[in-house]
Amino acid sequence: MDPLEEELPPPPPLPPNVVPIRAEDAAAADANDAPPDKPTKPKRLLMVRPGLGKKGQPIQLLANHYKVSVKSSEEFFHHYNVIMKYEDDTLVDGKGVGRKVIDKLQHTYRAELLNKDFAYDGEKSLFTIGALPQVNNEFTVVLEDIGTGKSAANGSPGGNDSSPGGGDRKRVRRPFQTKTFKVELCLAGKIPMAAIAQAIRGQESENSMEALRVLDIILRQHSAKQGCLLVRQSFFHNNPDSFVDLGGGVMGCRGFHSSFRGTQSGLSLNVDVSTTMIVKPGPLIDFLLTNQKVDHPNRIDWQKAKRALKNLRIKAAPTNSELKIIGLSDRNCNEQMFLLRQRNGNNGDTNTVEITVSDYYRVHRGIELKYSDNLPCINAGRLKRPTYFPVELCTLVPLQRYTKTLSTLQRSSLVEKSRQKPQERMSTLNDALKRSNYDSDSMLKACGISISQNFTQIEGRVLQAPKMRAGNNEDFLPRNGRWNLANKKLIKTCTINRWSVVNFSARCDVQGLVRDLKRLAIGKGLEFEDPHTIIEENPSKRRASVSVRVEEMFDLIKQKLPGAPRFLLCLLPERKNCEVYGPWKRKCLAEFGIVTQCLAPARVNDNYLNNVLLKINAKLGGLNTLLQVEVSRGIPIVSEEPTIILGMDVSHGQPGQSDRPSIAAVVSSREWPLISKYRATVHTQSPKLEMMSSLFKPRGTEDDGLIRESLIDFYTSSGKRKPDQVIIFRDGVSESQFTQVINIELEQIIEACKFLDEKWEPKFTLIVAQKNHHTKFFQTGSPENVPPGTVVDKQVCHPKNFDFYMCAHAGMIGTSRPTHYHVLHDEIGFTADALQEFVHSLSYVYQRSTTAISIVAPIAYAHLAAAQVGTFMKFEDMSSDASSSQGGGHTSAGSVSVPELPRLHEKVRSTMFFC
Repeated sequence: MDPLEEELPPPPPLPPNVVPIRAEDAAAADANDAPPDKPTKPKRLLMVRPGLGKKGQPIQLLANHYKVSVKSSEEFFHHYNVIMKYEDDTLVDGKGVGRKVIDKLQHTYRAELLNKDFAYDGEKSLFTIGALPQVNNEFTVVLEDIGTGKSAANGSPGGNDSSPGGGDRKRVRRPFQTKTFKVELCLAGKIPMAAIAQAIRGQESENSMEALRVLDIILRQHSAKQGCLLVRQSFFHNNPDSFVDLGGGVMGCRGFHSSFRGTQSGLSLNVDVSTTMIVKPGPLIDFLLTNQKVDHPNRIDWQKAKRALKNLRIKAAPTNSELKIIGLSDRNCNEQMFLLRQRNGNNGDTNTVEITVSDYYRVHRGIELKYSDNLPCINAGRLKRPTYFPVELCTLVPLQRYTKTLSTLQRSSLVEKSRQKPQERMSTLNDALKRSNYDSDSMLKACGISISQNFTQIEGRVLQAPKMRAGNNEDFLPRNGRWNLANKKLIKTCTINRWSVVNFSARCDVQGLVRDLKRLAIGKGLEFEDPHTIIEENPSKRRASVSVRVEEMFDLIKQKLPGAPRFLLCLLPERKNCEVYGPWKRKCLAEFGIVTQCLAPARVNDNYLNNVLLKINAKLGGLNTLLQVEVSRGIPIVSEEPTIILGMDVSHGQPGQSDRPSIAAVVSSREWPLISKYRATVHTQSPKLEMMSSLFKPRGTEDDGLIRESLIDFYTSSGKRKPDQVIIFRDGVSESQFTQVINIELEQIIEACKFLDEKWEPKFTLIVAQKNHHTKFFQTGSPENVPPGTVVDKQVCHPKNFDFYMCAHAGMIGTSRPTHYHVLHDEIGFTADALQEFVHSLSYVYQRSTTAISIVAPIAYAHLAAAQVGTFMKFEDMSSDASSSQGGGHTSAGSVSVPELPRLHEKVRSTMFFC
């Protein structure tokens, strides 16, 4: 007991007629006062698996999980906070130096530390098995030649920390710079190693999660000592055989992911192939020329170069010290001056002279610059104390992540070059495990861990594809996750009338394209009138700004059409990332309520146009195919009572767009008992915020949240019936956020329902879908991908919670990635079989294609809706006077207001505009 507590007097006696408040009542009162997005304690817990699925044809598989055996231990992991300072007591904030300091500390003080092994995360946490022997764990560490980028005095380019340029030859020849650090290790807590066994049994607690985290930190440290680039739990060796050139000075680097997981069959090590982008190492000038696609240094745009180079690490000749680029000099090398201190004779006096960088290298270093005289210098010092280096003396060091947005060509090149067929991937993974040589790691040995060298053998099941229905009541069965509508009518067709073609300078035979489209549409059963007119962009406007081009086109539409068109076919000159796309969609969908389909007419054939027709039919209110059980109302549970299906996703800006608002989309089913027809509502929210902040947004008597519109639309489109069952599919959240999803997001959805009708109590089922995981399956004795419909809920799933993997699609290229479904909450009462079959069937209702897709359609549609509406903001700032938003300018705690999205026009609000 704390000695201060012992000295406290007893509490005073209670006055008469006073009832003491129980602790839990006080806690409840506090909870009521707490902000709605921060529950004081989780009210809902993740549900337990109700049983295993049995339906489907058994199939023997291998998983990229390696079984791990763990010896029981009574020992504890001791967790220490690492406080690292320079000599002047300023905190060390540079990444990368921490591991060097801790390695040197361990080496220098090995005897005092009784040869203890460390598991260090590279930042502020360090773990040992058992306590460190010293009570006062403060150490002084001296590192040589750390290349921290600390600048030399007064901007000297030599980096010799106050050395007098060429005057003091002894200083210049000194091979090392030294830096002194003060390191303090403060005990932060203890974790019983027995908690690893708890994780294996599914008894998740703070200790069990932390124990697995320590094991993952040991893996990271093991790879760091091998000189790998670390990206979370993925590790990349400096091996040129693993590099692929993507152009623009960027390379793809193949490495591997490695992490421990608790599963039904015990602890396993999940190993998978991983790819990241790195900057091409080598002479800095080569990178700049390639990056900007120019052939001479004089053609380099140095403003672009400054952005591309910031924070990259270089080695600078002749000292070869490693430094970080912070910017460029204001002047060229032969004009940029700095103050150089020189020693006068041997009496210790110094004087300061002003000299150009170019002259310094020629006079004091004996280096005649070949081409850098007329180029800016690289600044690798500090803002107030720059250190300048000529470009030609700088070399980019290997394994530096490239974090900026890839071009469309680079992205497609990366995908194409990193694909691996199943057999090739298996071979790569087995090689990666052998090369890693984890069995030699002393810390893993001390934990009593040994890792199998073989993939885990598991049993999966292949579910039968659902029977489908096309037009004329024609039923058919998909084969290998695909079907062909070539000689079939669509089940519910729209009429394509009151429409026109607009052409933004795309080169094609527009009349011929319209003829082909009409021929194919009639074959599919669509009523297809000829377009009112074809409107060509004025050639003089091709080089105008995007907004001007779109405005001019709408002026032409108003002049040439008798009234508002119902549909516009828009021809674009580029297939990917055409700058007209976003502003055009915004104008059509938000301002005028016109359904529009864009296409780039290069390489158009019947197959391409058939796919375009599927999208047009769905956008104009038609349906292409349905499930046979949907028509016959034979879906267990879902067809029996009014059921709304929600798909929820948050889309973030690409790398380099950290200030761009995130976009939250909720897609909802309509016209129950259908499960093939959807609509979408979209809001903006704070950048990089994964939790949805605007599901329920009460403002007086109104609710501006995302859910309200979905519920009202379901009611009006489903014969004025409220849903008795709500099935929610949530994408894009990690396992650490599951309790937030069921205690914050689900609570907001329930509140949105109550806001509409206090007595209404639908049942909820909430399922998270994850694609961004590292589990893969392989067929035993076959080089092919697993067949579509493969489901796995044994051996490699969670030891206790309700989850399963499903590969609904046919993987034609590379290795199939299953979707990992986690059922967090289920009041409806699905069995494992019923839910797995329902999830499987939702991969067959995607109206844009004639294949089963890899994730349920509501989530795929939420991706599309968020991405499409996101293009509204892509090319220009959101107008401040935008109408009351589909989402509004939402904020979250500590964030600034985010720009509003324009509200979709009421004519298109309930359509599948995103299809």
